[in-house]
Amino acid sequence: MARITASVYTSHVPAIGAALDLGKDHEPYWQKVFAGYEFSRQWLKASKPDVIFLVYNDHANAFSLELIPTFAIGTAAAYAIADEGWGPRPVPEVKGHPELASHIAHSVIQDDFDLTIVNRMDVDHGLTVPLSLMCGRLDPARDAWPCPVIPFAVNVVQYPVPSGRRCFELGRAIRKAVESYDQPLNVQVWGTGGMSHQLQGPRAGLINAAWDNRFLDRLVAEPAALAATPHIEYVREAGSEGIELVMWLIARGAMSDVALSAAGGATGTQARAPRVVHRFYHVPASNTAVGHLILESA
Repeated sequence: MARITASVYTSHVPAIGAALDLGKDHEPYWQKVFAGYEFSRQWLKASKPDVIFLVYNDHANAFSLELIPTFAIGTAAAYAIADEGWGPRPVPEVKGHPELASHIAHSVIQDDFDLTIVNRMDVDHGLTVPLSLMCGRLDPARDAWPCPVIPFAVNVVQYPVPSGRRCFELGRAIRKAVESYDQPLNVQVWGTGGMSHQLQGPRAGLINAAWDNRFLDRLVAEPAALAATPHIEYVREAGSEGIELVMWLIARGAMSDVALSAAGGATGTQARAPRVVHRFYHVPASNTAVGHLILESA
């Protein structure tokens, strides 16, 4: 059976991708950011995932105000890199895993989560920046990402957006789906976006380091309680774009200590909390807080 062995959480700041693409990652400003991922790159090589299920939000590249799916799963064999206005990022094409993606879609929809199935879409920095942070600079003509990726897009741009509790419960359903797949795959679930930041208005540039670090603490120790945080708290404490952090709750809900049984209810056993393999927090990176966490199933 397939199994989820780890979850990864990281910001997906577009300027980070630009800094890496332009060779600025060793400049004093950016070096402090990329240093926080040096361990993570080695960890990813050692952990050797077969598939990465990557939760992110599209930035009006695959979707627009004409069509806004709350949850959308990519089931294609490959995904082109989106042109976000200055040409596609110079990174490898993203290969998908249509068999596992289709299986997850079937299982999760049967568990009453309405997903949009996407057989063709381009992926933007929300997906490629986390891959770059964890893999380093790759040559699209010569290199490839380490494994197939299943893109899972969440609407956190146009209200109404899904609640933290809904995202957390969705993560639990995703784990159940993965564990019912009949191939021995090592799957990781990545939650991306955040942390505190606001890009417009009188509070543009807002960063709340204390709130961010408390969020990281609670994500590890009390995820179910954290999932009950109302939208207004994210906006008030973490800025208008801080709501992206609900996507981290999907990845956290997929970990074994909060898993669902095959029947869809609680497992009935008290699983051990995941191991914190790595934690990193830095401000600022392009007027944004950067948070990063790696959890392994205990």
